[in-house]
Amino acid sequence: MKKVFTSGQVAKLCNVAPRTVSKWFDAGRLKGYRMPGSNDRRIPRENLMRFLRENGMPTAALEAEESFVVLLVGAEPRAAGRLRELLPAPAFKVEAPPSLFHAGALASAVPLGAIVVDLAVGRGDGVAIAERLRGAEPPARAYLAALTGEDETAPGELLAAGFDALFQKPLDVRALAVALAARHDRFAPGVDLPRAAALA
Repeated sequence: MKKVFTSGQVAKLCNVAPRTVSKWFDAGRLKGYRMPGSNDRRIPRENLMRFLRENGMPTAALEAEESFVVLLVGAEPRAAGRLRELLPAPAFKVEAPPSLFHAGALASAVPLGAIVVDLAVGRGDGVAIAERLRGAEPPARAYLAALTGEDETAPGELLAAGFDALFQKPLDVRALAVALAARHDRFAPGVDLPRAAALA
């Protein structure tokens, strides 16, 4: 999630010309700062959001950019639906692609906050996903969780492969939702899941 925007990025989000953003900035309507030794402007996220709200401008594009995307690989549709109920939009976006191929395409196109792999897709495939993500340059920073069977005999191997956490099936979806929410900037360190509390 971007914390600071250039005037060009603000222009794109607001669907205006960069010169318009420069005028807002120079007039003091849009608060930010200049980079030392240049004319480049930087606008912190909270200032941009305040400006949009005060001027009755749409905030949807900025809110969508804030979404913590959770990629579910191989998870049952019921679990995906339950997670969508528990994790409030637009702060979270839960994606459940139909295949490993689609999951890979989505992972390369969208910045991910978390990846949850159901090892029912194949333990070897799950381990390969973790090793590929952690071995990338730079290593993927997404939170990586595995859904394991009750008969999982080598949890240490999964953690060594790069998984941050293991959740045993049958899955406690609320526990997974709380763990995911704790990784989101807007929810850590005090996890606040009003929907989760209401549905628990």
